[in-house]
Amino acid sequence: MKYYLIAGETSGDLHGANLIKALKKEDADASFRIVGGDQMEAEANQKALIHTSQMAFMGFVEVVMNIRSIARNLKTVKQDILKEKPDTLVLIDFPGFNMKIASFAKQHGIRVCYYISPKVWAWNQKRVYKIKKIVDHLFCILPFEVDFYKQYNYEVDYVGNPLLDAIDAYTFNPNFRADNGLNEKPIIALLPGSRKMEIDKLLPEMVGLYYLFPGHQLVVAGAPNFDESYYRSYLGDLPIKVVFNQTYDLLKNADAAVVTSGTATLETGILKVPQVVVYKANPLSIMIAKAVIKVKFISLVNLINGFLSVRELIQNDCTTMDIADELDDLINKKEHRESVLENYDILAEKLGSPGASEKTAKLIVKYSTD
Repeated sequence: MKYYLIAGETSGDLHGANLIKALKKEDADASFRIVGGDQMEAEANQKALIHTSQMAFMGFVEVVMNIRSIARNLKTVKQDILKEKPDTLVLIDFPGFNMKIASFAKQHGIRVCYYISPKVWAWNQKRVYKIKKIVDHLFCILPFEVDFYKQYNYEVDYVGNPLLDAIDAYTFNPNFRADNGLNEKPIIALLPGSRKMEIDKLLPEMVGLYYLFPGHQLVVAGAPNFDESYYRSYLGDLPIKVVFNQTYDLLKNADAAVVTSGTATLETGILKVPQVVVYKANPLSIMIAKAVIKVKFISLVNLINGFLSVRELIQNDCTTMDIADELDDLINKKEHRESVLENYDILAEKLGSPGASEKTAKLIVKYSTD
């Protein structure tokens, strides 16, 4: 079978790579065409048609500002799909782009599998009706999504969360500190995101923590699509290390973490590192989001648990001092720290066991041969 996989951002690239690995085990004749990042390229042993670094735009205003690039990418992918004629199209998250591709593929009689459901439960829930029309098989990774789709008489497959696979398969480095020139001071991990627009707004607030926690060392998890010099433009000469492709090792060694809202909040929760979740965007994007989004929380930990398990600091509440106050509680107040860790135990119970990539691959192969 020929599988055409599309992921538009760093987290999707990770899940896409694990899915390709699983598909190769399930289908000995599998061949691939990809839109993705470094990890998918490595697993598929080919260059991506478009790399994720050219695709990840987030926020209403930011999308409008990059509308020409998005339109160009859509045209390129559509033309390539018709040329390649895949047996099955596998879309991974990234709904703004992938839903348009799903509609196009359906019009041309191509089977559409969607891995990691669009977050229609958060806003504009009527989009479910469109998904039912254009997506043949939907694979969900959040436990509450199955019941949500049942309300619309749409049968979906719950496969578990692929982050459990990624962390379970990861080989932790026992020499992480030594290899990165870190001393024995406790670590505060800084995860400013993988998009430039996030990092530009959040890293300056995070850097200020250096002066407030002299007993700790700050370490930044660098995104693979940026280099050291980009981060140094914010860090200056401060002795704050930047590590690349070692986020799990960094979290494993961290006393606490400051984490940009997104997949990383769930990774931090699975690894049981006390965290404060932060987010800033264009003020107009935030205003629009508040008007249309129907959920109480922005972090996956809180959304899955259904209650405030970790603190969220958004927009004007996201300042160096606000972050420092919550970090101080996480580090120095035993009851507060233990409460967050107990919330992570609830999270682990809700998520279940690893195996999402394998389950999804089995179902994709089954549906592709039915």
